[in-house]
Amino acid sequence: MESPADNKRTAALALAILGLLMVGALVVLTVFDGDDESSDAGEPAVTSTPADGNTGASGSSDGKPSGSDASGAVKPILTQAEAAAAHQRMTEYMVGINTYTHTDESAAWAEPLLALTNGDPQLKQDTALPTGKAWATCVATRCASRGTATVLRDAMVADDLVRGGGKTVSSLVEVKATRSEDGKETGTETNSWLVTVRAGGGSWQVSSVSLFGLGNVGASDQAGE
Repeated sequence: MESPADNKRTAALALAILGLLMVGALVVLTVFDGDDESSDAGEPAVTSTPADGNTGASGSSDGKPSGSDASGAVKPILTQAEAAAAHQRMTEYMVGINTYTHTDESAAWAEPLLALTNGDPQLKQDTALPTGKAWATCVATRCASRGTATVLRDAMVADDLVRGGGKTVSSLVEVKATRSEDGKETGTETNSWLVTVRAGGGSWQVSSVSLFGLGNVGASDQAGE
């Protein structure tokens, strides 16, 4: 039979072995747990952004930009077709007021042009043939004027949703008026105008026209002046 001393030594050895096993298990758990934490720390944060990249757009409570459609895309104030129609109305009017001959009658000449406007009193006054001595000279010399117009760029595009003013477009339009007397060209006058049209009555209407810059009144394009 084993002595009490031998029993004590055996028990102590067993406890020592058990302690070593527990220490080893703790070391292994600590190493693997640290690896997991370091791996998680190295992963970048995932951020979701709108598909169209408009991260700066103001949004509604549902996460879609204000004024957006069901897909989340921001609606433009004007479609391409609307912009083209607005520019067409601008150039149509500007060409018309710069195109006439000495045989034109004032009322008949102005009527179709005024139909392109919103009836603004200033436009009614400006949509007119030369008068007085200028018209007398035109008749005497059998004068004529032929206009061309080109939209250079848009200066302002707006939609007054609050006051119900509707859509408005203001554009810089270059206008050339080629003059002639007795069938012979005498020169070309070139000016830039700020033309504004408003949507109303199912079409665009010219609401204002103002001279932009000094232009080259009376200069001849052919002469390079």
